[in-house]
Amino acid sequence: MAKRVTREECNCFALRQAARFVTQLYERHLSQVGLTAAQFTILSRLASHPDATAADLSDDLVMDRTTLVRALKPLQRDGLVLALAAEHDTRTLVYRLSASGARRYEKAHALWLDAQAEFEQYMKRDRARALRAELFAITGAAAH
Repeated sequence: MAKRVTREECNCFALRQAARFVTQLYERHLSQVGLTAAQFTILSRLASHPDATAADLSDDLVMDRTTLVRALKPLQRDGLVLALAAEHDTRTLVYRLSASGARRYEKAHALWLDAQAEFEQYMKRDRARALRAELFAITGAAAH
């Protein structure tokens, strides 16, 4: 019989626990503008890369499409994100921020900076940078 892995040895448990802690920290700040962390990442991606398809967003954010569509619905309902027919193929939708979405993103970005600073109080800036590099290395390796 194989040795049972303890929770202290479990990579998944450690990552999920840390992810919940970090998500709660950022959402405490972002809730002031009525956004979740997932919604903020979508707005952030669209602010820098407008006219993204669902496939673009899904791949870039490492979200399955069902989760992405569920996160986009309230953003569209609230008029923050627009879904438009792509120029190259009218059957394909592209997403972009509306004017009010851009304004909400700017307000949220300031709150995100506050959350970032609070996180770096726990981790210190250099450790936080190293952690991000390691985490991006995981998703980067998985994509190849």
